[in-house]
Amino acid sequence: MLAIARFRVALGDAARLEAELCLALDAFSHCAGFVKGEIGQNLDENSLWTLVTHWENVGSYRRALSNNNVKMNAIPLLAQAIDEPGAYEKPYSE
Repeated sequence: MLAIARFRVALGDAARLEAELCLALDAFSHCAGFVKGEIGQNLDENSLWTLVTHWENVGSYRRALSNNNVKMNAIPLLAQAIDEPGAYEKPYSE
């Protein structure tokens, strides 16, 4: 399962956002079922950023959202994400 959150931020706030994304990714990384995660900045539109996390299953991701560390270090950031669906099931893997 993939969870993708996209963010739009002014270039002057990019360093702050990157630090917050790293903190959120670290919080997720300590949760059961976390596989891997990554942060990216769009190459064409520098104001767009993404947080992508991979999970064993949707239940693991949903349980992680109720973890206290995630509540403190990721949920406030996720509340600032672009409002769009962000959970994806992988129909196949390489």
